[in-house]
Amino acid sequence: MAAVIELTDKGLYCAAGDFHIDPWRPVERALITHAHADHARSGHRHYWATRDSAPILYKRLGGRIELTPVDYGDALTFGGARVSFHPAGHVLGSAQIRVEVDGEVWVASGDYKRDADPTCADFEVVPCDTFITEATFALPVYRWADTAGVAADIHAWWQANAAAGRTSVLFSYSLGKAQRLLAELARFTDETVYLHGALVPLTEIYRQAGVPMLATEPVSAQDRKAHFAGSLVMAPPSAAGSRWMRRFKHHETGFASGWMRIRGNRRRRGYDRGFVLSDHADWPGLIRTIEQTGARRVLATHGRTDVLVAYLRDQGLDAAPLATEYADSLEAEDG
Repeated sequence: MAAVIELTDKGLYCAAGDFHIDPWRPVERALITHAHADHARSGHRHYWATRDSAPILYKRLGGRIELTPVDYGDALTFGGARVSFHPAGHVLGSAQIRVEVDGEVWVASGDYKRDADPTCADFEVVPCDTFITEATFALPVYRWADTAGVAADIHAWWQANAAAGRTSVLFSYSLGKAQRLLAELARFTDETVYLHGALVPLTEIYRQAGVPMLATEPVSAQDRKAHFAGSLVMAPPSAAGSRWMRRFKHHETGFASGWMRIRGNRRRRGYDRGFVLSDHADWPGLIRTIEQTGARRVLATHGRTDVLVAYLRDQGLDAAPLATEYADSLEAEDG
């Protein structure tokens, strides 16, 4: 039997339905798992994505793209393929894409996490024959602590800096992580948080989607003489070391990412504090998910595919790497 989904030079392709999933080069029909830039690229003739992803895609790719919004669980038919989108728990609107052809079921996970997140739908286990899984944090060292505890640590750091008259500048990825932090910190405070301009539009989209978060104001809307002492300021990693940082005379910096699990990453990037918080599955989450799908075959993409594939083969599974063009480094848009 031919593969339901195959790897081409444009991306993952389903011949039976004549569509691609998260293609990296222009195609006619693009089914998008989520709106991070390495999975949702411009130039496709028509897009399909979840309803919650649609406003983000319009913002990032332009309001003129042809896009069909899809609700989780809706059954779609493309030629000989039956398709549905299911929650991935990664960011707002993120989805796994289930493809069934002649009774054979494949699931392309996109990116996913198993931890609860107040800003997006929880991950849904989708039984399948073949599971295409991410492997971003596929090393046993990557194990996430309770999110509430991490948020408490960030709040305590912020308050300690405030007591010393310092500004807390917290770097996080602009889509998903920043909004998750704003939601998690609402457990501990109702203070206003100040945002770098890159975080403002996406945070507003989350707010319009009904996601409860701390109140925010743009840094750019404040008086030029504002000192921000005692405040929490959030910005994308690209702002670190930029001229924009000159506004904050006395400050400490922090970075919230799964990459901070390795202490050397924090030292190399020059952050004062590293907070381990990821929007991807950790090692136990990856293994648990693969087991729960019941998949007989597993294809691993973007990340430590070598480690994950070797482990799964040792467990008796048919596993192989799948070389995609998605990002998987410390410089990637999400972690």
